[in-house]
Amino acid sequence: MLVISSREFRQNQKKYFERADSGEQIIVQRGKDKSYALTPVNEDDIYFNAEMLQKIKQSIEEVKQGKVKQVTTPEGISDLLGL
Repeated sequence: MLVISSREFRQNQKKYFERADSGEQIIVQRGKDKSYALTPVNEDDIYFNAEMLQKIKQSIEEVKQGKVKQVTTPEGISDLLGL
């Protein structure tokens, strides 16, 4: 793991992006009490991808068709979750 200052990061962004791309953990410190992890984002990290949007659309359609189960009590929530 490599810890660098925000100033060092600003001056050498390309270098640190390339190191993060190769799998190295980069922590950028900002001031005394703030730190950020520099990590590459891949397709699996993006929540609202095409598959997720299709699931949302399907759920909306099921609600319109009345295919829902309404839960109004703590016991009902426990039953729904199998607790």
